[in-house]
Amino acid sequence: MNAGPEAIQKSLLRFISCGSVDDGKSSLIGRLLHDAKAIFDDQLAAITRDSLRHGTTGRDVDLALLVDGLEAERDQGITIDVAYRYFSTPRRSFIVADTPGHEQYTRNMATAASTADVAVILIDARKGVLIQTRRHSQICALLGIRDVILAVNKIDLVGFSEATYRTIVDDYLGFAKALGFTSVTAIPVSARFGDNVSQSSTSTPWFDGPTLLQALEHIEPAPIQPGAPFRMPVQWVNRPNLDFRGYAGTVASGTIAVGDEVVAALSGRNSRVERIVTFDGDIDRAEAGQAVTLLLADDIDIGRGEILSSPEHRPVVADHFACTLVWMSEQPLLPGRGYQLMCGTARVNVRVTKLKHTIDIGTQAEKPAHTLALNDIAVCNISTTAPLAFDSYADNRRTGAFILIDRTSNATVAAGMIRFALRRSTNVHRYGHRIGKEQRAAAKHQRATIFWFTGLSGSGKSTIADIVEQKLTELGHHTMLLDGDNLRHGLNRDLGFTDTDRVENIRRAGEVAKLMVEAGLVVLCCFISPFAGERQLVRELVGSDEFVEVFVDAPLDVCIGRDPKGLYKRAIAGDIPNFTGISAPYERPTDAEIVIDGGKESANVAAERVVAWYLEH
Repeated sequence: MNAGPEAIQKSLLRFISCGSVDDGKSSLIGRLLHDAKAIFDDQLAAITRDSLRHGTTGRDVDLALLVDGLEAERDQGITIDVAYRYFSTPRRSFIVADTPGHEQYTRNMATAASTADVAVILIDARKGVLIQTRRHSQICALLGIRDVILAVNKIDLVGFSEATYRTIVDDYLGFAKALGFTSVTAIPVSARFGDNVSQSSTSTPWFDGPTLLQALEHIEPAPIQPGAPFRMPVQWVNRPNLDFRGYAGTVASGTIAVGDEVVAALSGRNSRVERIVTFDGDIDRAEAGQAVTLLLADDIDIGRGEILSSPEHRPVVADHFACTLVWMSEQPLLPGRGYQLMCGTARVNVRVTKLKHTIDIGTQAEKPAHTLALNDIAVCNISTTAPLAFDSYADNRRTGAFILIDRTSNATVAAGMIRFALRRSTNVHRYGHRIGKEQRAAAKHQRATIFWFTGLSGSGKSTIADIVEQKLTELGHHTMLLDGDNLRHGLNRDLGFTDTDRVENIRRAGEVAKLMVEAGLVVLCCFISPFAGERQLVRELVGSDEFVEVFVDAPLDVCIGRDPKGLYKRAIAGDIPNFTGISAPYERPTDAEIVIDGGKESANVAAERVVAWYLEH
């Protein structure tokens, strides 16, 4: 059946339900769907049957089951994944995201909040404002939500007490004042029985405000970045034949029309739009949210990750910026470690150069920190390996948001909002020397290479590398041996052995090794380097054929038996914390170019193999 003119003109509101676990988010959404008659008879019959098995409301129908669709969710009575539901009233259409309240699923809540206009934050009237209530509110504020409906749920379980309701509202408003919300509409509700959800309750005569549904129908959220300039991240280059070259993507903000001037942000090259092509044919004009292919008048070099914009209002291009991070991984953030950043369609390698502070969820106070744990929120600086085009998140949510990806596991570890560029790239430039590493290496009649020896303490790394250097020197090659212990007496003397310091230790060593490759040397590096991500970071600092990983694979019991420095004995006794192999992990290489059996091969035989590999390649 075709929708009539009234339905077509109805506005759409996206909202999120969030708050602590067991506050009744799924029940509230189920009640809204039920009251809006958005449930088919067979659905109602099914959840009536399922309520006897999975429900938490005795013999009553548990409306939360409308949203908790996963078997694990029903068995545990919790929400794990984000559930999106759609319903409509004569005034407005809605897309609601029911999000999990458990702390370990905060990442799912943040994902849903990034596209919401309004947040419905639930509070259990028996429990009041909890830490997860504060955390979800903080994330909503960070992600640009400015309008909040505070649903004080389960008001029936406190005898519809006005005093309890007022205390909770005052507590929340006192906390939320610093978050900068434009409006907070508080409503006492009972999701189970429907009080003040879609109908005013006779049990709360002291409340004369709107029902939850009325508030949702009438709230007019502030437009997000009104009048934002044209931005289109390029998804791919569409070239089906020699006569067609288009740049495909989704318009992130603003509008674009045939004949408009555009600029490629990274290169600064200008052109003009000749055609706007869609699946249904050419159009004259496109706006935010439309997927289009732009054909330009000039053949300029544009690839995936580029941003097309209006010449008058260009995005920032920089390789260093300040941001807010929401850490979403059970593995801690280690400043200096390499991650991959995805912003729109762009992917670049990055590292956190400075962790300024975390934000205390309870007090909003700024606290110093050296690392981030699951669900921490922090302000930090990030450096990219290549220039990135972006806007501040406050100006454009689409081009100012990013995620961080662990390069080893490929897992998303953080969501970020760009604050402003640190304009290092405008006043710090690489100097182009006349003589490069190729000429320096050629003068020495060799190929510059890094041999990166990794393995547990006592595996024999330094002994083997020492012999390799001796043999290469006898053959007339120019070498340098970098040993972890030696660097800790000088360049890295300020570093300890925490995970964060270990990451920085390898980063500095990698940068030094890179400079020596630039000098044309064969560099032999001996470092335990326990983390695969840091070894990969060093590999990426130089050319793909200039890094050779040598894994000296000696079993732990063999290393303990050797214990040349007596370190294992002290570590086992608990005198040395964070000792690799005992109280700190070692991530074994999975694709090393050379693997040495450190328990069986002699140092001389192993060294001969490394030299042979170098001469052969």
